[in-house]
Order: sequence, then C-alpha cells, then structure tokens
Amino acid sequence: MQYSDYSNNFKLIVMPNTPASFLSIENQFKQFVLSDADVSMSLGDTTYLGQLSDPSLEQLDKDTAQAKALLTSMDSCQAQGFEQELDLELMARYLKQQIFFAELQQSGQPQRRRQPCGVDGISAGIFQLFVNDDRRAEQRLDNILSRLQQAPDFLKVEAEVITQPIQRWCNVEIEQGEGLPDLFATIYNWAEETAYPKLAELKLAIKNTNQALSIYLEDLKGRDCLTEFAIGEDKVNELLALRNINQSPAELIQMAREFMAETQSLLASLNKRLCKKYNLDSATSDEQLHEFLNEQFAAKIKGGKLDSVLDYYSDQIQSINEFIEQRHLFTLPAQQEIRLLQTPSFLEPVIPAGAMWPPLALRAGKKTSLVYLTLKEDQLAEHTELGIPVMMIHEGIPGHHLQFATAAQHSSFIRRFFSANEHAEGWTTMLEDYMLDVGYINEELVDEVRFIAKREMSRLVARVGIDLYFMTGEGDYLNVGLDLGFDKDGFSDDVFDNAAKLLKKATGFTDGRVQAEINWYSSEQSYPLSYLTGNRLVWQLKQEIQAANKKDLDALALDQAFHKVYLESGCMPVENLRRVFEHQGYL
Repeated sequence: MQYSDYSNNFKLIVMPNTPASFLSIENQFKQFVLSDADVSMSLGDTTYLGQLSDPSLEQLDKDTAQAKALLTSMDSCQAQGFEQELDLELMARYLKQQIFFAELQQSGQPQRRRQPCGVDGISAGIFQLFVNDDRRAEQRLDNILSRLQQAPDFLKVEAEVITQPIQRWCNVEIEQGEGLPDLFATIYNWAEETAYPKLAELKLAIKNTNQALSIYLEDLKGRDCLTEFAIGEDKVNELLALRNINQSPAELIQMAREFMAETQSLLASLNKRLCKKYNLDSATSDEQLHEFLNEQFAAKIKGGKLDSVLDYYSDQIQSINEFIEQRHLFTLPAQQEIRLLQTPSFLEPVIPAGAMWPPLALRAGKKTSLVYLTLKEDQLAEHTELGIPVMMIHEGIPGHHLQFATAAQHSSFIRRFFSANEHAEGWTTMLEDYMLDVGYINEELVDEVRFIAKREMSRLVARVGIDLYFMTGEGDYLNVGLDLGFDKDGFSDDVFDNAAKLLKKATGFTDGRVQAEINWYSSEQSYPLSYLTGNRLVWQLKQEIQAANKKDLDALALDQAFHKVYLESGCMPVENLRRVFEHQGYL
C-alpha cells in the first residue's frame, strides 16, 4: 500500500529524570499533530499533499500510544508564564480528546469500527486540492492522481475495519459515496481543460476508484447494522470535562429550557406585531408566520439558475463589511477573503443549509474561507432576504471567518486550530443578536429578521436536547419546553423520528434540512450542544466584563476591547478565555 508511513516520523524523546522544556514539548506536539496525513492536509501543511492516511486500527493504536506518551512527558514540562501554561493545558486537552474518541466504545467495540469514514477519507483531501489550493493545476492534479491511485486499497482497509456499523451512519456514508463520481467527473473535465499531461493515468485512476467505491458501498448496504449508538451519561460527563464545559447534562438541559421559555416569549411579542403589520389573523402560529415570511422574502432565482442565489450572499458580505468599518466594531485582517460555493452533491447529506471551511491555519498568505451553501429546489425556503444576513453574520464577518482568519495568525501553534466548539459557536451566535442590536438591519425590517433569527436560534435549544438524547438515550432530554405530543403518541422506536419531531417543531425547518441536521448531530458528539452552551457562556462573560468595567471604558470602547481580546487570543474553550480576560485586567 502507498499510505504515508507517518508513524516513524514522530519520535518522542524524553531523557530520564530531565524536565522537558516548553519549546521541546511544543515541537514534539507539533510533530505529532502533523504526522497525521489528514490533519496535516486540513491545516494547510504541505508534507502529505499526495498521500492518504492509514485507516487501519493498528495505526490508530500507534497514534493513541504516542498521544499517551506525550501526555506523560508533559507532566514534567517547565512552563514559564501565563501564556505557556495556557498553551500547555490546551495541548494536553487536545491529546486527551484524541485518546477519548480513539478508545470510545459502541456495543463492545471501538466506535471507529461502527462509523464508516471511507468516503471522507478519500474525498476531503481531493476536494481541498480542487477548490482551495492556489498552486498550478498540474501540481494539484498530480497530488489528486496520487490520492486516487491509493483509494482502492484505502477502501479495502476501511471495509475491514468496519464490523457492524450504526445504521444511520452507514446510510449517510452510502449517500455521500454515491455523489463522489460526480466530483471525480468534474475533476477530469478540469484536467482536460488544462491539458493535464497525465490524463490517461487520471482516467484509469478514476475508473479504478469508482469500481472500488461501488464495491465498498455495496458491501455496506449488505451489512448487518446496529441502531443503538448512545455512549451513556458517564461518558458524556467525561467528554464535557475534556471540553472544559463545567455544566452537567442536567444543568445544560435546564439552561436550554429557560432559554426556550425566553425565546418563546419574545417570539409571541414579535408574532403579534408582525401579524398586525401584514394584516394576518391574530391566531396565526409561529410556524405559519415563518412560512409566510419565507414566501414574502424568498430569494429570487435568476435565469432558472439555482446558484444565482449566491449573489444575495455576496451583496451581504460587502454590506456587512462596510457597516463594520464605518463603526470600527472589529479589526479586519488585511489579507482575507470569503469564497462562496454551492455545496457539492456528495456533501449535501451533511450540510443542511450552509457551512464554512475556515482558513487553513498553517497556510501562509491570504486567509481564505470557503462558505458552502446548499441550494436545492425543496430547500430554497432556507435562503431568504431575511435569513441571508444572519447566515453571513454567523459564517462570515464578523463570525467564523473573521474569528479563524485572526486565530490563524497567532504565534502559538495550538491556538491557531484548537477545536473549542462552544468558543467558536458562542461567538457567532452572540453576534446574531449583537449585530441587530447595534443597528445593522434597517429598522423597517428588524422585527422580521429578528423573528426569523429567533426561530433559527430555537435550533440551539433543540440541539442541546437532541445531542444529549442521542448520547445518553434518555428521552427526557427532548423535553425543552415544547409540546411534542409524546404523552399522547408515545416515543417512536426510531430515535431519529423523535429528534426530527423536536427540531421541526422548534425551528420550522424544511424536512430536507431537518434530516441533514440530525445526520451530523448523531455523529458529532457534544458539538450540537456547544451552540447554546457557548452562546450563554459568551454573553455571560461579556456582561461580567461590562459590569466590572475595570478599565473605565465607554460602551463602544469596551465592545471593541472585548472583540479584540476574544479574536486575538486564538482558539480555546470559553473557560480558558475567561482566564485571559482576567490576566489582562478586564475581570
């Protein structure tokens, strides 16, 4: 096989009874992280551009052993000062999370054996080389060709790793896999247009990959599958601790219920005003009003082309940037850009409406984010002139793009990419309210946009309930303050039916978006709950800083300072960020 033999590239060196220096530990940590071909590629490192990772259990075991050895070495590390101590904690959290998921069990076997990842394993790097690489076409196609040549062996090993997959995860893998030949065909057309000299080799590699993919998917279709995928409350508590989220599941669901009550009260007030404005019956439900507004403000398709909807998003990017620059609310990096793309077919099952691929943390030069928008006939109601501004606030500037484009310039290696979901999503969901509060939306439409935004924010509550329900199997977590009729009808035997019922009731999403949402909720344990958790933590942190106002700043200056510290500190859990604000004298 032609997998990258990265296991020999990382060597942990610890002298007996000799305390490890911080720089030595950071260097070894960097080598460990970048020795994984997939991670290396996703961060913008160039070591393994033409190589697939090794999907075998043997490699997973080696990686886990190395992570544990590095953790042991960290125990003797001599960190000097606040910044090094913080980085050391973040590196340790990263390793512990890697170990947690490597050792997580599902029905007596590692979860890795229950969750097929072959499609993403061969497509993610190829897709990145195709859409997010500024090198010459021939160089990129050489790397794609190399990866395609390795793909058949990769898929064989992946099939050997998987035993009885979880049914829903298997279905998603199959659906995504069936869209891959379209990607390969598009790449081949690009190769023809650029007169790629190895066209015949590329054609053969695509043919062989498609054949291997077909065998792999047919094999999955015939597998005996499991439906139970809960990990249990003890593991949930362990995972939350690793994320540095201090609330218990019971406290998180109580938080969600309180937030839902507040949101329902605000929606009732907005409903009353909007029904009067549009001469609607006073008994119009939130669901009916949502549908009415979607129709009234639907994005118009130009020339019958779905991708013309992207023009609305482009206009919003420019409008938001101008608003921010006029008010000096946030500092924008000099070299950054957002590219808007229609979601490719193989990613549609896991991207409900839109998603953002952040700038590659280690790539030099311009910090570029890719925003994918799922444009399907049956989901156009997700793209309206009311919802698009909120989407771009969340995904673009001042949301994820600005956050990660700024973090990617941090001097600390770990803070450029550390995955703290409640930090990232707390920032963006806080901004959805903040930007309306400071007047971004015209006063004539602010009620409409806020109504749609608050209906969307209800998804945050649903995500907490569904995430905890999926992880624990306890149906009571779906009780977030909405009448779902479970007392009358009872729970379905299918946990996805129960989850979909809550999400639909809370948000009014189209059925297609509901199914795509719960696809990824099920496979990203503790990520969905991070949205509302982060939102509450970030607002609480900001309000405490405002109340203390230890630097005696006016309201605008304090907002600017909060934004600056938040963004320029890099990626970390919100609880760690609180310590940064304390260290800098804001708390």
